[in-house]
Amino acid sequence: MIIDKDFCLSSYIAFRYLWKDGVEFAEGFQHKNYRPADDRERIPVRTSEDIDREIQKQFDALYKKYDNIGILLSGGMDSACLSSYLRPGSHAYTFNSVSGVFDADIERARKYCEKWQLNHHLIDITMEDYERYTPIVMRHKFAPVHSIEPQIYKAAELAKRDGVQLMIVGESADLIFGGMDKLISPEWTFDAFVKRYTFLDPELVLTQPISQAEVYEKYRRGQDGIDYFRFMDEIFAVESSGSYLNAFGAAWLPYYDPYALLVMADPLDINRVRNGEPKYLVRGLYAIKYPELEIPFKIPMPRPVDAVFKDWNGPTRPEFRKDIPMQSLTGNQKWQLWCAEQFLNSL
Repeated sequence: MIIDKDFCLSSYIAFRYLWKDGVEFAEGFQHKNYRPADDRERIPVRTSEDIDREIQKQFDALYKKYDNIGILLSGGMDSACLSSYLRPGSHAYTFNSVSGVFDADIERARKYCEKWQLNHHLIDITMEDYERYTPIVMRHKFAPVHSIEPQIYKAAELAKRDGVQLMIVGESADLIFGGMDKLISPEWTFDAFVKRYTFLDPELVLTQPISQAEVYEKYRRGQDGIDYFRFMDEIFAVESSGSYLNAFGAAWLPYYDPYALLVMADPLDINRVRNGEPKYLVRGLYAIKYPELEIPFKIPMPRPVDAVFKDWNGPTRPEFRKDIPMQSLTGNQKWQLWCAEQFLNSL
């Protein structure tokens, strides 16, 4: 094990997780990263009907083990499709905010619950929630965390009170079926992709930044190209799915993603994605389940970080620069700085 606080801090700032195994913030720490399912274990699907059939099989098997299955439900199509396989009376949890910025998302989720007769729960997320739950999920990961992790943890705790034994999520559909269209549609040059994907430049905010170029170089093609599809499968997948693994793990509530065991039998038709049909197979499944509704575009899991951190002045620890342009940062970038500082304070 190598102890390198500066490297770990730069990795988190750039990628929202520690991508290199065996490098830790402190003695006695060992961060936990998600490992995607082996492609040899995945079920190939060619049509929307194939997805419907294979997901139904998975739910049939799950209901032989669990009586009370819940779901994290947004207004988007991934979780909306999965909600159709739940038994009437099941519990669905949708994130809310006191700012009211999720009203449209909540209204769509409410329609899904009405159709499938699900018990709909709205979960408010406030600064007090971040202060209460962030330390818990950070201790479980041995690292600073993604902004969705405290709220997933809160949802898991509420679900346990409702007797939920297993939580369903639809997190991996984007990677498997050609979502994330703003990232995979352009023909990126190497430097342009590095700039676009880096969540927050360590040099902008840290006093001792460590270059993270190594992780990108593994995917370089020729002089100025990059295999960004493989990058997304191997780097983004670990960061994104790892957030769910850690948050549910900290709450000791099992979760399950039915999309994660599927794989497209045919190569992704990138032209369809570029022409406004991201996740065209899942869009077809949504049309099967909700013929009366318009197919929604991608809706990320709501996070009220813009409102919560709007007036935050920034970190004060010596690891952070004094001249950070806080007014130009997004709510998610401010969250990263706030979370990193909370984590360093706990060491």
